[in-house]
Amino acid sequence: MTETHEIRLKRMTMRAWHRGTKEMDMIMGGFADAHLASMGMADLDILDALMEENDQDLYQWVTGQVAPPDRFAGIIAKMARHAGAR
Repeated sequence: MTETHEIRLKRMTMRAWHRGTKEMDMIMGGFADAHLASMGMADLDILDALMEENDQDLYQWVTGQVAPPDRFAGIIAKMARHAGAR
């Protein structure tokens, strides 16, 4: 069975808000709430792959402590800007 776009957005929102660390719940969940609905399929694919990474790495990438892998650099930059806008 193929996942519909609506179900994919719901699944990704749930994953964004239930990361495992409170910090990444807030960062990724807030980003998902603000941006998922307007993202294209390619960006959703990248974000879906990013959600497979562990929270410790994600947090270091978003906060600029460590440079993210090239394939995630764009979405991490957007996420960092969003987190800083609060």
